[in-house]
Amino acid sequence: MERPNEAGAVEPSVPPSPERGQDGTVEAAGEVVLAPLADYPHIDLRGSGEPWDRRRAAGKRLRDAVPHAAHAALELPEDRPDPVGLIEGAHEGRQPALIPLRVARMASSPFAFLRGAAHVMAWDLARGPRSEIMVMMNGDAHIANFGLFGTPQRDVVLDLNDFDEVTVGPWEWDLKRLVASIEVAARGDAVPLRERRQAVMAAVGGYQHTMTDLAPQGSLDVWQQAARADQLDFSGIRIDAQSQAVVRKAVEKARRKNNRSLLARVGERRVDGGWRFREDPPILTRVDDETREAAITGLEHYAETLPRERRFMLNRYHVVDVAHRVVGVGSVGTRAYVALLCGNSDQDVLFLQVKEAVRPAHAPYLPGMPEPYASHEGERVIYGQRLLQGVGDPLLGWTTIADRPFYVRQMKNMKGEIPVSCMTGPPLLFFAWAYGALLARAHARTGDAAAIAGYCGKDRLADLREALADWAHAYGERNEADYRTFLTAIESGRLEAADDPCL
Repeated sequence: MERPNEAGAVEPSVPPSPERGQDGTVEAAGEVVLAPLADYPHIDLRGSGEPWDRRRAAGKRLRDAVPHAAHAALELPEDRPDPVGLIEGAHEGRQPALIPLRVARMASSPFAFLRGAAHVMAWDLARGPRSEIMVMMNGDAHIANFGLFGTPQRDVVLDLNDFDEVTVGPWEWDLKRLVASIEVAARGDAVPLRERRQAVMAAVGGYQHTMTDLAPQGSLDVWQQAARADQLDFSGIRIDAQSQAVVRKAVEKARRKNNRSLLARVGERRVDGGWRFREDPPILTRVDDETREAAITGLEHYAETLPRERRFMLNRYHVVDVAHRVVGVGSVGTRAYVALLCGNSDQDVLFLQVKEAVRPAHAPYLPGMPEPYASHEGERVIYGQRLLQGVGDPLLGWTTIADRPFYVRQMKNMKGEIPVSCMTGPPLLFFAWAYGALLARAHARTGDAAAIAGYCGKDRLADLREALADWAHAYGERNEADYRTFLTAIESGRLEAADDPCL
């Protein structure tokens, strides 16, 4: 059954939640698989669940209901909503003055458009087949949302690093977002069709291979896995010399990003000798006193969401300045503050990002997060990040400012990226496989790895890889057409694009 949304577009109805047994299993297409961890209202340590091999067999039988080949075609109805209209809907509630900057960033390339058009792809995914094996889904697992960050032990790891769209959903929606982004980004770098297809198949192969490895492993072993950037060892592929050079350079750059180096870049001395942010409009701008006080109060409440030992540490800092900072592509227009805190001295600094959390793009098409995580978007983001990342930021938390939900994290402390522009030749294949493997690890932490492995099959089974390669190519064509429609909307004056100082 279909229903119109607030903009008048027709949306698929949300499928009913599957039946859940007392042991935490759910019925999906008549088969028993584990429910996502987020759905557990309490812990039951008395009942035993289904053995992993039975759940793998159940996942394999799901191929009869939803064959791998069903994922190959991108079949969109004639009444598909105008993609520009879906993007305009996503602008509701954002800061109007920054929307032209968001439009400009999306207009810079088809890949940038894909990054900002999560609502368009969410609509499209909701029209396709789904296995009904649910996980804590990242929701925006494109290749630019994998990156480097520092652990509390000062190691640098590679993992998913953006969780604004996180929710409970089908595992394959994340994988399709990943392979579509590989196809679109590789097109932008003029990678030939054959090599693009190989890269997409590598991502699916990395996912299949890793999920097969994880299916029989103990849950503790799965949860303790992390990919140290100086030891990128993914089963099924060996890192090549070019990829090693890319990683080495990215890690060196990430290690130079810390609170002190950020202070030198964005801070300046006040007349009284203290620190404040150096304005760089429209990217970094001062806030008025009322907003500053509201942000500080929000940070005080945020501290209550931290473990007690982290609160003890944070209490040794005080806020010296707050600014508004524009970030990303899809996030432009949301309220995002950065707070500068000082501790033992004015050289002992800490930067915290305070970012508005908005309704995820997939929300209209899925049952959503269970309570209490569904009632506060910031808590949803942080809970999802804690579940999906192998090693997390110790200062993750959430708060409310002016009746809007926010989440809080450290700002650029040992954070880095693997440049998409470096992903040609052997690095494209390596990182495609690696990101597929990392996505599988994330899904295995909360979903039923055995059932997913059974559905996917081993990476020797090529039909899923072939099907998703066909789908990714078709979505690359669809994205190109939507991008041209988007540019036409700018040219006609329907959308305004501002000058972007970062381009």
